[in-house]
Amino acid sequence: MTSVAKRGEILVIDNGVAAREMLSNTLHQAGYDVVCFADSAALLLRARERIPVCIFLEVRMGDRSGLDVVTQLRAQNCPAPIFVTGADCNVAMAVDAIKRGAFDFIEKPLRGPDILDRVDAAINERIRRGNSEIAELVLYLPGSEPLTPRERHVLARIIAGETNKEAALRLGLSSRTIEDHRASIMRKIGARNAAELLHRVLGSRRTT
Repeated sequence: MTSVAKRGEILVIDNGVAAREMLSNTLHQAGYDVVCFADSAALLLRARERIPVCIFLEVRMGDRSGLDVVTQLRAQNCPAPIFVTGADCNVAMAVDAIKRGAFDFIEKPLRGPDILDRVDAAINERIRRGNSEIAELVLYLPGSEPLTPRERHVLARIIAGETNKEAALRLGLSSRTIEDHRASIMRKIGARNAAELLHRVLGSRRTT
């Protein structure tokens, strides 16, 4: 049997045996370590001790509401994307889950391919957000002119891997304006291309 490279740990609480087994089997086959919990206290403790790649919570749990657990996870600064799952749930409940900090609300029955697509999207978004936070901290690089607030926003989008058009849509600017900011950033930092730009910016964060 060919072994699958481990891609991180996913935490799960679900009272439904079928849903729990489907999540565990699907995610395990995709290379994730899956840890299932019978109660929220044990999951919250695990999330404090380790950083999972994402978390699945059933909205109606045995000991408390899954929405309350989302709130607690965010209160203890857990950065993992959180999926809330449930059957026969309404729009208001889904909106509440997102407001509390869930990445997405998934209505049951759960489907394997959809779950994997959503997990991949959540992890990619988490990476982008992390890169953006790095870029927001870059106020000054040794030997470079300071970046303006707008240039830092554009730099965040460059680090996230967005094209000029995508960055323009996200920031509400024209593509030409993004191009101008990009050119100014490259000049200030002294980078000849995007690869050199990322090396200088991310390298500076590792050494500060």
